[in-house]
Amino acid sequence: MTIEHGTDPHQLASAPVVVGIDGSVGATRAVGWAAEVASQRRRHLELLHAVDIASTRGVLGIYDLVVPPVTDRIRARGSELLSGAAAAACEVDPELDIELSISDLSPARALIERSSTAHLMVIGASGVEGALAHLGSTLLAVASHGHGGVVVVRGAGPAEIARREGPVVVGVDGSALGAAAVGVAFAEAAERATRLVAVHTWSDLSFDRFGDMPEIIRDEEVRVEAEAVLAEQLAGWQEKFPDVDVVRKVYLSGPRLRLLAWSKAAQLVVVGSRGRGGFRGLLLGSTSNSLVQHADCPVMVVHSPPVNTATDTKGH
Repeated sequence: MTIEHGTDPHQLASAPVVVGIDGSVGATRAVGWAAEVASQRRRHLELLHAVDIASTRGVLGIYDLVVPPVTDRIRARGSELLSGAAAAACEVDPELDIELSISDLSPARALIERSSTAHLMVIGASGVEGALAHLGSTLLAVASHGHGGVVVVRGAGPAEIARREGPVVVGVDGSALGAAAVGVAFAEAAERATRLVAVHTWSDLSFDRFGDMPEIIRDEEVRVEAEAVLAEQLAGWQEKFPDVDVVRKVYLSGPRLRLLAWSKAAQLVVVGSRGRGGFRGLLLGSTSNSLVQHADCPVMVVHSPPVNTATDTKGH
């Protein structure tokens, strides 16, 4: 794919919605969510399965060369999984343009590389609290190192995944990636014709172990400072998306708990991959990490600033 300078590859009309397929329940849910998005935005859907041939051959050694190739069977199984996923996607939209892809790379590497030119990279998580069912550690690897928007589809069942009535919720922390998440969240709220809830906490600390966290900031100076940070990060976006109704929420502390609470009613939570004060080598912050593992709705982790998002929201 040739990309012109200054163009965001994730927003090109040719950029697909890509889903990682591994045969798990989480991946099945992710297919349904991604198929709906691809259908609504008139994008094609790519179902991607990775077989990690290098690791397989490393285990088999010469054995694979003297018997009917085991790797052929692995690819055949992958094709079966992709065909089943395609059938599920067609139930969402029979006219959906679907591409089936098998990669010889490891699942994490294949999905991370493909995310660089995908409109969205979608992966599934188990509905079981605290468990990561989608390709094991692959979920966190892709959420940490992916490009653009990586969506982790969470929820205990179809009702949670297909939730369409709630708001889009965005975590606003004053960081550069937080600012990128705000732009993406406005675009998502506009696509879904729903309101946007912008959540900012003055402090990253959580005191819930010692008592209830207050809903209202009682210190006037702190409240004004928190509202100023929120206003600064929202500045300009409401003018670019005039039809999006924005609700501003500021809290004293506990970003992880605040966003987890909002995820119970939201149809999507959007966060930057690494928040304020994160270590340089830490590609997934503690709040994002907690959300992709415990949220009650799909979570989008934004890795790079949107290019010309305001003028290309209907390129989907």
